Amino acid sequence: MFTHETQLRIRYAETDKMGYVYYGNYAAFYEVARTEMLRSTGISYKELEALGVMLPVTDLVCKYYQPARYDDLITIKTYIKEKPVVRIQFEYEIYNQNGILLNTGYTQLVFVDMAKNKPCRAPQIFQEKMEPYFRSE
Repeated sequence: MFTHETQLRIRYAETDKMGYVYYGNYAAFYEVARTEMLRSTGISYKELEALGVMLPVTDLVCKYYQPARYDDLITIKTYIKEKPVVRIQFEYEIYNQNGILLNTGYTQLVFVDMAKNKPCRAPQIFQEKMEPYFRSE
């Protein structure tokens, strides 16, 4: 299993009239978290695209428990629990600075060969980067 943590400070523009983070912004928080998670492996989205592979989102699930508010420092814990092959699923837990669970969710993405516009296996370099986290599988 691969885990990673990303922290973000909630900006005023991300809140609604009630002072809560607007619900649609959680998808953007997930994107930041998974982008930073991939970057931490030594290969970025940008590098995957340069290899001719894109990763469109096929599923997004989001569950709200407590609201995040302006100026909260949130921690997004991101998990990849299964070895990616053609699909990759990221699971998320979002906590505020007091350690209170605010949100959980997941996104599933599929590796797509950009030239053929068809699903494909993860590039070899990506598989090599993931291997240390899934050796026992």
